[in-house]
Amino acid sequence: MGRWEPDTRERLQNAALELFERGYDNTTAAEIAERAGTAKSTFFRHFADKREVLFAGTSLIADRAVAAIAAAPPAVTTLGLVDEVLRSILPIFDPAKRLWYGRRQAVVAHTPELRERDLLKQHAQTAAITGALRERGLTGLTADLVAALIGLAFHVTYTRWLEATADQDVATLAAEVLAELRTTVTALT
Repeated sequence: MGRWEPDTRERLQNAALELFERGYDNTTAAEIAERAGTAKSTFFRHFADKREVLFAGTSLIADRAVAAIAAAPPAVTTLGLVDEVLRSILPIFDPAKRLWYGRRQAVVAHTPELRERDLLKQHAQTAAITGALRERGLTGLTADLVAALIGLAFHVTYTRWLEATADQDVATLAAEVLAELRTTVTALT
């Protein structure tokens, strides 16, 4: 395959997932590159290390959330803001990759090093969201709580999407999660 193939990044991710399913610890970046038909140096042009190959693009979630927080109308309610942020993230859910994401989650769940990376990525997303909420004027525990609600809504929607049938629309799942969240928060007050 040519050096400038347009799908190099995706081929590397697919190769990594296939190899990680057989065993993460003994898989090297060189093996991933070879499986994808590229050079080891190409792997490192796309990813910092072998852990990152399964987490590429996760910063897009925080970027979209931060942009949605900044763009939300001043009078939006807290749960309305959670709704707007979640809806801004939904386009990331690529139905064509749903099975790939499910396989990825299984590998992450069974690999301590990848679980740690996942938690670090989630922490970075929460920190970015909390920062955007503080810029919006929310303070203290309120900003932390709204960021946690956004993270919870995203996580539950994502998990349900992975477990759903192939024809299940992610927007419908998100609406169900938001309705459930609204009911639960209301019951707590």
